[in-house]
Formats: sequence, structure tokens, C-alpha cells
Amino acid sequence: MNPLKTLRSRYQSWLSPEVLAPMIVGLLSLTAWELLVRITGLPPFLLPGPLLVLQTLITEWGSLWPALLITLKITVIAFLLAATSGLLIAVLFVQSRWIERSFFPYAVILQTTPIVAIAPLIIMWLRNNTFAALVVCAWIVAFFPIISNTTLGLHSVDHHLNNLFQLYGASRWQTLIYLRLPSALPYFLGGLKISGGLSLIGAVVAEFVAGTGGARSGIAYQILMSSYNLQIPRMFAALLLTTLSGVGIFVGLTALSNALLKHWHDSAIRHEN
Repeated sequence: MNPLKTLRSRYQSWLSPEVLAPMIVGLLSLTAWELLVRITGLPPFLLPGPLLVLQTLITEWGSLWPALLITLKITVIAFLLAATSGLLIAVLFVQSRWIERSFFPYAVILQTTPIVAIAPLIIMWLRNNTFAALVVCAWIVAFFPIISNTTLGLHSVDHHLNNLFQLYGASRWQTLIYLRLPSALPYFLGGLKISGGLSLIGAVVAEFVAGTGGARSGIAYQILMSSYNLQIPRMFAALLLTTLSGVGIFVGLTALSNALLKHWHDSAIRHEN
């Protein structure tokens, strides 16, 4: 491929309305925020301006970055556990309607139980291993979208293809591997994109609960201590790191989804076009 043509296409993609519109809205919003703070003379402990937040982020990088790495470690482990367990449980559900109807409601109950309410219990039960308790809390928040989406995908097989597999005498496992799992892949990847952000939220919420109990770990503890000490610019800087991490997770999982689906699924083909 011509290198100049590749650079030109990438340059044009950066100038596309899908990229420019969010950037323009973001810049205008940040400018309006900075002007509002300067014109009204709001003190930093009420609302710091974007420039002060950025300056604080640079100044406090040495303490905020290691804390963010702890939170991201919890997030990644919980996400991988949620993806693995969610996929396996979904496969188990589609093997028997009786199993699905017996156990799926309990997955719903676990999902709808507020993590803030049960996180103190989990941390107390696993008080000898706070890190494991935080991972469990983040896993509880993250695993249901994968179970729900993947189960739906495994059930959403084209019945004509299913009849064809039955006609050729395919076994249950052959049908699962060669038909159901490929058909469920877009649903599974959609669940991953939801679960990635939820695992970060679960980790931060669990760290808040652990931080109130004196456990010093993660970016949430830095947010908590900054709010207690009225270091609001520092709190906003920690929030900015957390938000950027969530956006990065979503963008990465979206890129993975497009890479796996771009040659055959309509959603990724339309996205490429």
C-alpha cells in the first residue's frame, strides 16, 4: 500500500465529523468552564478551573498515578474474571432451559443488589485480603452484562442454520462451537464493552468503602482524602484520571470488537464504511 495514501486516509479520518464534533464540544465546554470560574471569582474549594485541575494533576502525579495503577489492576482482574465466568455460565444456561430458569433469577438478584450495601460485608469477610475483597466487589458489578448478553446471543441462532446442523447430524458440542458461539460473538463483545466500565465503577465504589475503614489503596482513597481535606483541585485531578481510564477501556474494547467483527458482521462493516 502507498504510504502517502495511508497517511492521507488517516489524516482525513481525524478530520471526519465523528472526531471533530466531540473535540469541538469538549473544547467549548472547557473554555466556558474556565471563563465562568474566572469571571465569577469562584474559589478553588468550590469549583476549580480546568487549568488549575491540569496543573494539580501534573504536581500530584507522583501520588495519583501509583494509586490509579492499583485501581486499574483491580479492574483488569475483575473484568477478566467476569468475562470468563460470564461466558462459562451463559454456555451452561443454554444447555438446559431448566438450569437457566433455575439460576438466572439469582444472577439478576445479585446484579440489582446495591454494591454499596454488600461491599462492607465482603470486605469484612475477607478482611485478611483487602485486595481480593475489592476484586470480588468489582466482579459482582461487572459479570451480569456478559451473562445476559451472551445468553441472548447463544439463543439468537438462525433457526435455518440450526436445522442444517441437525440435518447433518452435528452433536450438541459441534453446534455450540461452530454455530452458537460464533453467532453469539457480537453479543459477547457488546457485553464486554459494558462490563469494562462497570468493573472500574465497582472497583472505585469498593475502594470508597474500604477507604472509610482505613484501607489505603487505589484512586478512590485519594479522592476521599482530598474531599475530606478540601483539596478540591486534587480531587478533580483524580476524577479526571478515573474518567480517562474509563474512556480508554471503552475505546480499547470497541477497537477489539471492530477488529474481530469487521470482516463479517454488519455493525463493524458499517462502522468501517
